Amino acid sequence: MKDIYEVLRRKQMQHANLTKQIELLQQAAEKLREVAPLLAETETEDDSAVLAEVEDDHGKAMAAKAGTPSSGTAKSAHTAQRWP
Repeated sequence: MKDIYEVLRRKQMQHANLTKQIELLQQAAEKLREVAPLLAETETEDDSAVLAEVEDDHGKAMAAKAGTPSSGTAKSAHTAQRWP
């Protein structure tokens, strides 16, 4: 049979931990509410610049990939060597 005081102590610790987590989440939500309008204002301005940058990076990556030899003809640099 379990000791009732031990069970009570564990439940109280769980309750204290949950209470602390709830308080931290409420603080984070409050800070997010303060920042959200600022992010929304800059989002519309920066979207086109970010999209152009992502497309440019994607184009460079595709060009670099096209210039590398296929995996069937050359040994990959990431392939581990086997011991004899």
